[in-house]
Amino acid sequence: MTLDKILAIAGKPGLFALKVQTRSGFVAESLLDGKKVTVGLKSNVSLLSEISVYTNTEEKPLTEIMRAIAAKEDNGPAISNKEDNAKLVSYFLEILPDYDQDRVYPSDIKKIMNWYNILQAKGLVSKEVPVEANVVAKNE
Repeated sequence: MTLDKILAIAGKPGLFALKVQTRSGFVAESLLDGKKVTVGLKSNVSLLSEISVYTNTEEKPLTEIMRAIAAKEDNGPAISNKEDNAKLVSYFLEILPDYDQDRVYPSDIKKIMNWYNILQAKGLVSKEVPVEANVVAKNE
């Protein structure tokens, strides 16, 4: 699973795939409806590969959390982000038992569950750990 070209754009629902970079920003395609949008450089955009979640000891990359959810659900959909906060917090504690409950809010968990379900529906999540493509042969 690679989240390198998956974006969250402030003010726009869902997730987007980065398609083309332009002089004034870039073009992204919605993973929800396939519509293309032009995004300016002043927009607040986050690459999912750059997002981490606070734990009591460190920050966990979102990729690892998505992989943990995929492993728990056997690559199937997770619980809905529309569940009540207590159920979402309980579920997230199963995924990431040491997450920092003072800095990770139920709204953050809802967003992560929504993102996971969008990516899962598109077949973009996997419980498998990616194999490094740049493996160097030992007999060089």
